[in-house]
Amino acid sequence: MEIPSSAPGASERAPRLPPRWFVVLAWRVHRTLYRVTGGRLGLWPARAQRWGTLRLTTVGRRSGQERSVILGYYVDGASLVTLAMNGWGEAEPAWWLNLQTHPTARVQLADGTREVVAHAATGAERTRLWERWRVLDKDLDGYASRRPSETAVVVFEPVR
Repeated sequence: MEIPSSAPGASERAPRLPPRWFVVLAWRVHRTLYRVTGGRLGLWPARAQRWGTLRLTTVGRRSGQERSVILGYYVDGASLVTLAMNGWGEAEPAWWLNLQTHPTARVQLADGTREVVAHAATGAERTRLWERWRVLDKDLDGYASRRPSETAVVVFEPVR
């Protein structure tokens, strides 16, 4: 079985992305909308054929301060799944670097908050979860081919 590619050299042509300044501006507007509305806008639940958004709060690996970001996700059983893609930019996202140092975090969903522990999916688990993302985003492999390294599939499991 062929493992889906998420590294340079994928056979598909990379889809066009907006300029980086636009991607960063969209993130800022989304966070501002969430903050200004007290969280009433900006988060939505995942559905069968659509990813949702969550607010992840991590502990900074160097500062020790709480850091929050809004991410896309889908539900896999009791877990939530996201991609460490940094808007398909080259660098690893800071939230993912923070989780590698401090894997326990808090996620806020449209219907409540929960404590989670994060890990990168590997092997068959990664393949299965990547395939699910491909159903939600037909251009996933093309976008991932823009990154110089494999895009981590991050799983948030509930703290028990």
